[in-house]
Amino acid sequence: MATQFKALLVEKTAQGDFTRSLVTRTLDDLPQGELVVKVHYSSLNYKDALSATGHPGVTKEFPHTPGIDAAGTVVSCSTSKVQPGEEVFLTSFDLGMETDGGFGQYIRVPCRWAQRLPEGLSLRESMILGTAGLTAGQSVSELIRNGVAADSGPVLVTGATGGVGSMAVAILGKLGYEVVAVTGKPDQEDYLKRLGASRIISRETLLSGCERPLMKPTWAGVVDCVGGDMLVAALKSTRYDGAVTSCGLVASAELNLNVYPFILRAVHLAGIDSAECPMNRRQMIWNRLAREWKPDNLEEMCEEVGLAGLDEKIEAILKGQIKRRVLINLLAD
Repeated sequence: MATQFKALLVEKTAQGDFTRSLVTRTLDDLPQGELVVKVHYSSLNYKDALSATGHPGVTKEFPHTPGIDAAGTVVSCSTSKVQPGEEVFLTSFDLGMETDGGFGQYIRVPCRWAQRLPEGLSLRESMILGTAGLTAGQSVSELIRNGVAADSGPVLVTGATGGVGSMAVAILGKLGYEVVAVTGKPDQEDYLKRLGASRIISRETLLSGCERPLMKPTWAGVVDCVGGDMLVAALKSTRYDGAVTSCGLVASAELNLNVYPFILRAVHLAGIDSAECPMNRRQMIWNRLAREWKPDNLEEMCEEVGLAGLDEKIEAILKGQIKRRVLINLLAD
């Protein structure tokens, strides 16, 4: 008898609607692949919520199990890369998009997607970080590569209470940067300061004057997680030779911007993609996340649920109501 396990399954009805339910699946239901992993932990990302609601830009084929992050133990591997019983974790690639993902207790994937845990990181910690941690790490790495040092001046983080934003605040704060966090949730100011923010500003404060061709040069660097007018304002208010990273579009995918920040202030704009990030770059980022970049308060940065509590969190993240990383414990179900 094939191994049975629980999974969140998204199905498309004959009317074109989408439903979510906890079901029992078997390994025979999973796609072909070299590596089978028993999933201990996953995490909830905005992209997962889009997949779980049938967004065609993320997932087109249903039924489907979302979850772009997964960490667990190797059950079998048809290559020699990893051995049964080894602990591995996976973030992004096609996991949870068109390939059944980490919201199931087992996954079957190409072996090249998996990474061994770096020293200093547990399975649980790898999923508190997850794709959000990788994306934040890439953003910090780009700032450093473009010459933004801890003594360069204030660094702005937009969407600071979100997954990527909170990780960026924590990493930059640990590295000694003066972090200015933007949030529309004033009740989270104390939390952001505990993570490492030096001060908090509102969205309205950042956007004030955004209609002008250029704004007062303020930021040495920016980690933008939301896009739209927030990214426009960040670019217009970045100092000469500063750097801005862009990794999100929850506000808007459009960028209504002139070229003045680039040709008058030599501002660098770096796009951040975690899905196809090369493995050598991933390993470099994860090694740092396991050591000198590892936030000191990871546990405070998450709330834990089992598969049974996931549906409620999917609805909450779509409404912008999530205040911590959502860690999914698949051993609890």
